[in-house]
Amino acid sequence: MAVHVIGGPASTALAERISRELGNVPFAIPFSKRFPDGELYVRIGGRMNGEDVVLVQSSRTDEDLVQLLLLEDAIREAGAKRLVVVVPYFAYARQDRRFYPGEPVSARALTRHLELDADAVVTVDLHSALTLEGFTKPVTEASGIPAIARLLRERPVDLLVSPDKGGVDRIKRLAELLDKPWMALEKKRIDSDHVELTLPAAHAGEIEGKQVVIVDDVISTGGTIVEAAKLLRKSRARAVLAACTHGLFLRDAFERIKAVTDELFSTDTLLNPAEKASVAPDIAQILRKMVPTLE
Repeated sequence: MAVHVIGGPASTALAERISRELGNVPFAIPFSKRFPDGELYVRIGGRMNGEDVVLVQSSRTDEDLVQLLLLEDAIREAGAKRLVVVVPYFAYARQDRRFYPGEPVSARALTRHLELDADAVVTVDLHSALTLEGFTKPVTEASGIPAIARLLRERPVDLLVSPDKGGVDRIKRLAELLDKPWMALEKKRIDSDHVELTLPAAHAGEIEGKQVVIVDDVISTGGTIVEAAKLLRKSRARAVLAACTHGLFLRDAFERIKAVTDELFSTDTLLNPAEKASVAPDIAQILRKMVPTLE
């Protein structure tokens, strides 16, 4: 039985890397366009009767989400036996609970729709484990940390830094993979775009002369990373790098971070100018366990 990897418009390059990691299984890019009225159109090539299909499509925008759902339906219409949907970046995952009456739980609403035509789902570094609870079908959350570790092994690194205590588990895992020391900054949020960061008293003298890497799961507006880099520079770090799994880089975030760091990179869950580390090997490893024909 054949296995096909289909790369949605938002994740074509990553999907091709995954197909190569799986032993160069057949890889296809669907055709997509917009009708004059603005509606989206997608089409996959040929029949897939009885085949296993892996669809890769991040969902950064609403357009990405609609394309994802249309592609799932197209693959089922083509006769696929099993469909595993890989959503490297899962949009709306940060809206995982209701704070005011009348609000939806957006993450839950999208999991319901996403898994309708899927037999299993793979995603990467969700904002919260609560999102996983919305799935009724098998779901696996990959981590971007191994990809970041593979890249950092090629660079001199003295100290790993989490911009807040919420990232302690993430930075500890990276520290274990690289056998490097780590620390977490103390963060006080002022508003959606501004934070105040301080060094823990116990680590006040540990920055000077060191090459430091700030690691986060998502970089969106970049405010936290910019302030962290400035603090580390003020503490006489020799070099400051910044890394993340999901590089959203909203507005001028990329330029602002580049201005205060020596290097900025992300994984390839999203298309962006900083993607240098690939999660393809880690996703492929998960898929081999999910799809019997890949064993």
